[in-house]
Amino acid sequence: MLPCSPVVYTCLTGSRLRQEDFPPRIVEHPSDLIVSKGEPATLNCKAEGRPTPTIEWYKGGERVETDKDDPRSHRMLLPSGSLFFLRIVHGRKSRPDEGIYVCVARNYLGEAVSHNASLEVASK
Repeated sequence: MLPCSPVVYTCLTGSRLRQEDFPPRIVEHPSDLIVSKGEPATLNCKAEGRPTPTIEWYKGGERVETDKDDPRSHRMLLPSGSLFFLRIVHGRKSRPDEGIYVCVARNYLGEAVSHNASLEVASK
C-alpha cells in the first residue's frame, strides 16, 4: 500500500482511489431578490468541500444573525446553507433586511465567498 501525503489530493489505498480534503468552493451563488415587506424569501447558497464547509452570511460586511444565534430570529440558516427569511422586515423602528448579502463557506483549508446578491423591498 502506498502512503498518503497531505500535499497530494488523492492517493491510492489498496485498489480504491480516495479523495483527500479540499478547500470550499461555492457551487450555487445567491441571486438578487425583490420581495414585498412581510413576505418570506430565500437567498440560496450551496458550497462543497472536504470536510464539509460551514456557511455564514454577511450583509454589508457584518455577520447576519440567524436562529442559531437567537431562537427568536426571523432568519434561518437552512441545512443547504441558504438563508431563509420567515418574513421580510422593513420599517423605521426595526433594522431592514434590505441590502447586499454574500455567503462565506469555510473549512480548515480556506474559504470561498459567493457573488454579491441584493435584497430589495418592493415599494407598494
